[in-house]
Amino acid sequence: MNYILFDGAVRTQLLPFTFTRPVADIRIGILTIREKWEKFLSTTTSTITEDHLSNKWPMVEMDENVMINASFLPTPELVEQVHNLQPGEAIFHEEDVVAFFALEDQDVEFDKCTTIEMEGRSLRVEHTWDIFKNNGEAIALDFELLTQDRKSQPISNTNQVIVPENVFLEEGAKVECAILNASEGPIYIGAEAEVMEGSIVRGPFALCDHATLKLGSKIYGPTTVGPHSKVGGEVNNSVIFGYSNKGHDGFLGNSVLGEWCNLGADTNTSNLKNNYAEVRLWDYASERFAPTGLQFCGLMMGDHSKCGINTMFNTGTVVGVSANIFGAGFPRNFIPSFSWGGSGGTVTYKTAKAFEVAEKVMARRDIEFSEEDKAILEHVFEETKQWRRE
Repeated sequence: MNYILFDGAVRTQLLPFTFTRPVADIRIGILTIREKWEKFLSTTTSTITEDHLSNKWPMVEMDENVMINASFLPTPELVEQVHNLQPGEAIFHEEDVVAFFALEDQDVEFDKCTTIEMEGRSLRVEHTWDIFKNNGEAIALDFELLTQDRKSQPISNTNQVIVPENVFLEEGAKVECAILNASEGPIYIGAEAEVMEGSIVRGPFALCDHATLKLGSKIYGPTTVGPHSKVGGEVNNSVIFGYSNKGHDGFLGNSVLGEWCNLGADTNTSNLKNNYAEVRLWDYASERFAPTGLQFCGLMMGDHSKCGINTMFNTGTVVGVSANIFGAGFPRNFIPSFSWGGSGGTVTYKTAKAFEVAEKVMARRDIEFSEEDKAILEHVFEETKQWRRE
């Protein structure tokens, strides 16, 4: 069977992260949503997404296809239902389509489909804050998926470990002189990842392949540090997609960072308002700040954005793609993509300069800043100019 993951109606609610990736390539738990589905289905998937992303993530259609709403994370119950889909059938969760069977070039009419109600608990990413809010459950599901019938690499006796059966080290992982407390959730250390001396980790926690916890890091779960990322200081209930750095002291809480981000030394995020009121976040669809229903919510930062040392982010700050923030004081709670500046105001960060930085940053990890990447960012620059001061 051919499986295709589609963005669905929530794509706009997941900006700025979906400016530069399909919904399927959001990381939550240990794996991205696509990696979860492919692991469960034992096959590759393709994507229906925005036009400007389709060159990098093309759709592959065959005679018979199962279309899956990528905002839904796979569970064993849902995967079994997807496996059993027949022509003319569609799985729904309340009013939302979860998956359906489609022939090549078929225009599916859902009112004529046989409707199947989704079984089991719905674990879904509908808003940006769902990424950290649902991260604990996602880590637990991924931990079981990745470690079932496998044995962890041995844990060095220089470490203090609580509930060691909930700790799993992949091949090449290095952990020395750390405290690992897995009593509240599993701790997963990926291949060639390193937890440096003096780090204190409370699960659920995922340190993905080739990622690093710096000396003396303090990590509260549920937290994910994506592949090739470096993290130091204090982190609480946050998700870092990959290839991003928070290498020094400072607090990051109830936050999500995309790829290729960098937080300067002693950057701090507020995740709680002084009056303990509900946090409101910038909403790209309504172009205004909208309620989240959360008391704790920190920073949402899109790909390729960076900030200088001692940057202070207020509660519920949204930073777009490829922004460069620096200077004293609190920047605005919404910083548009390709902005340059800080609390004193911003100007447009020209694409020529932004691309020059991206090329250098990615080359340090032996990854090419491709023409596809450049075209995506050029599209984002044009799409977001309405919010910038030119």
